Amino acid sequence: MELPQVQALPEDIRFAIEVVGNVLPFKTNNYVVNELIDWDNVPNDPFFHLTFPQRTMLKDHHFNKMADVIRSGASKDEIKATANEIRFELNPHPAGQMEKNMPTLGCEKMQGMQHKYRETVLFFPSQGQTCHAYCSFCFRWPQFVGIDELKFAMREADLLVEYIKEHPEVTDVLFTGGDPMIMKTKVLASYIEPLLEADLPNLRTIRIGTKALGYWPYKVVTDKDADDTLRLFEKVAESGKHLALMGHYSHPRELQTPIAQEAIRRVRNTGAQIRTQSPILRHINDDSQTWANLWTEQVKQGLIPYYMFVVRDTGARHHFDIPLEEAWDIFRGAYQDVSGVARTVRGPSMSAEPGKVQVLGVSEVKGEKVFVLRFLQGRNPDWVHRPFFAKYNPNAVWLDDLEPAFGEDEFFFQKEFDAMNANGTANGEYVKTDPMALAADE
Repeated sequence: MELPQVQALPEDIRFAIEVVGNVLPFKTNNYVVNELIDWDNVPNDPFFHLTFPQRTMLKDHHFNKMADVIRSGASKDEIKATANEIRFELNPHPAGQMEKNMPTLGCEKMQGMQHKYRETVLFFPSQGQTCHAYCSFCFRWPQFVGIDELKFAMREADLLVEYIKEHPEVTDVLFTGGDPMIMKTKVLASYIEPLLEADLPNLRTIRIGTKALGYWPYKVVTDKDADDTLRLFEKVAESGKHLALMGHYSHPRELQTPIAQEAIRRVRNTGAQIRTQSPILRHINDDSQTWANLWTEQVKQGLIPYYMFVVRDTGARHHFDIPLEEAWDIFRGAYQDVSGVARTVRGPSMSAEPGKVQVLGVSEVKGEKVFVLRFLQGRNPDWVHRPFFAKYNPNAVWLDDLEPAFGEDEFFFQKEFDAMNANGTANGEYVKTDPMALAADE
């Protein structure tokens, strides 16, 4: 590492960065280092935690295993082999991404697509499978560690068009990665323009999931193809399709630099909308005031707060996770402290295997303390917005930690979800909304 700020760190911290960085992806840039990290507050600075590997991101047995290999003077191949052994123990594809979300076209599996929810298809452009800098919590970390079988990636925009034609239920395409905004404009256009030129009356919204506005705002301000990117955005708006940038902002500081504010202004002037989302993360944004400030500043700049997520059960989750009750308390405290125009945000939400499950709160029903939950998205759309209850568990950090309340054997969706798994309806295809039709297929 040649960064002077890193060289000034104590030896134990630098060694921890080396150990963890050999297992989990690490990449930064001069904007993050010079504009976002407060080096006077390191190692406690939230952006240092957000971008630099930390000792406790690996559990002790994994850290010691990799540390011993490095100290032994092992070769690069031996270090990589050890890293891969650890990686496969970190749940690299949570929520059935690889097994259940990958769709087919004819008899061919679409390796660079996911279709978990009826209306929305995710597309992973092969040239967009990196980022301007990596978030240390990223649940898509397997995209960046050089193991091909853990990657989603796809080049063929024509297959995406054909898939949408064959699936009239699809209204939204989400370009994700990695970060699609890492691509040159002409490459990004090679994916987006075919969608505009095809006859796709069912396609209404094109989304781009990106951290570029927070980590590299120069992309739409001073980069060589910045103006070309904005013209592409304008082209989408002029076509009658809605363009939404799903902006990943984890801390108010990402919105406060002049270049970041100029990037937002330029994007919004194209007619594109910016919706914002982030997980709630220990060490980074685990208090109500940070979230209230984040949402307030976003609304001030014309952004739409969209999701507060619960950190996913993969990678370094144990370093960042927060009990569901605490996450709800933080959400509620922030929600109470902002005006109605910022209350578009939904959370805390778990992107679990059956769907996106929101924690509505902790309550007492018939003398039993319970979690109140609902689906914001489900593998079966009929599950959405149906409240259900789980036994109170102060240590729960994920849906799998919860059990049904009131003596029930299972949650209302469990039998149907099990049937989907058994007969393959959850494997890359949206499910039937009619339970009788589903039963008839079993």
